[in-house]
Amino acid sequence: MATTFDLILTGGTVVNHDGEGRRDVGVKAGRIAAIGDLGQASAGETIDCKGLHILPGVVDSQVHFREPGLEHKEDLETGSRAAVLGGVTAVFEMPNTNPLTTGEAALADKVRRATGRMHCDFAFWVGGTRDNAGDVGELERLPGAAGIKVFMGSSTGDLLVEDDEGVASILRNTRRRSAFHSEDEFRLRERLGLRVEGDPSSHSVWRDEIAALRCTERLVRIARQTRARIHVLHISTAEEILFLEQHKDVATCEATPHHLTLSADDYARLATLIQMNPPVRAARHRDGVWHGISQGIVDVLGSDHAPHTLAEKAKPYPASPSGMTGVQTLVPIMLDHVNAGRLTLQRFVDLSSHGPQRIFGMARKGRIAAGYDADFTVVDLKRRETITNAQAGSKAGWTPYDGRQVTGWPVGTVVRGKRVMWEGEIVTPGQGRAVEFSEALPA
Repeated sequence: MATTFDLILTGGTVVNHDGEGRRDVGVKAGRIAAIGDLGQASAGETIDCKGLHILPGVVDSQVHFREPGLEHKEDLETGSRAAVLGGVTAVFEMPNTNPLTTGEAALADKVRRATGRMHCDFAFWVGGTRDNAGDVGELERLPGAAGIKVFMGSSTGDLLVEDDEGVASILRNTRRRSAFHSEDEFRLRERLGLRVEGDPSSHSVWRDEIAALRCTERLVRIARQTRARIHVLHISTAEEILFLEQHKDVATCEATPHHLTLSADDYARLATLIQMNPPVRAARHRDGVWHGISQGIVDVLGSDHAPHTLAEKAKPYPASPSGMTGVQTLVPIMLDHVNAGRLTLQRFVDLSSHGPQRIFGMARKGRIAAGYDADFTVVDLKRRETITNAQAGSKAGWTPYDGRQVTGWPVGTVVRGKRVMWEGEIVTPGQGRAVEFSEALPA
């Protein structure tokens, strides 16, 4: 008797931990049930993936969806709409909202807002502060928590722990891997006068590479003293890559598409649209982050999707806010780099699926394997497209890559066996739910 599945993806090239090959994938009850030749099986729905590549669902472990408090920029529904339009099946959202996500009630409120409304699955970082340092060990294990996030350098919002003892007080109480925005706040304060009004290129002069490296060196030292695991977000300097190579026992790190794609030369064209914390820097730093990709030093990709309205971004620097959209363009920008030979498709999968599963301990996500959630990013590696503002699912409605031609495009997004996006259209209503983690499984 033929096996029956809820869904079969047929004829595609599956890219996974055991290589690439033509295989079918069968799904039952939202989980992967079989991989191989399923030509004799039947299914309630069949997706023809001939000529396409089936990747494990892409996870973006750093996004800012602005809800609650800043919904004029973005909200959980619109941010997740942009995510699935870009082939992303799960996101980890940041705590610098209003109110801040620093306690159990605020986290539970976000999970409630997101469940069944977001288009992708989700987890939320909990902000680490001096006030909740004694509670982080419990907070990081709550349902929906991605872990603890600490800002050592000032950025959007009011979460700042700039001193060593403040950071140590948090890390003494964590058991999961904690994430850090690593820029030395003391140096940033000293160099405020280097900002040039009306010149966003001075942003990278003010927030220089020494501020980043100095803070990361301090952070690793504190992590060793407290015997804690750390994750350094949005690495932006060549020097940090070389430093972290020597400390992979305690530190993992993330690269962003914009630090791999843009350079300080682009300020003349894009101005405040590429104003970010930490900044887009000189081309040698972009090359240094690529060295981290090629040598396996970088563990994951994150978009650092941090939207603001065009009116806000049009303010003269430094009144303009830092942040850009990115969750929808992560996959096409990186697939273009794959086609350009800068990394292999398997390395992209390692950075966007296997890596997040490995370092954050996601349960049943990050691989195409029997028993895992049926999360898939279906891509056409040969398709040529032009990224435009008109495609944006984000409420912000713009991208710094407007007009950029790319080769490689997300065709479909499947979340727990449901086709959520296909050919640029949302085809299933919001069904997002919280990602589970092996170090914080629900009772």
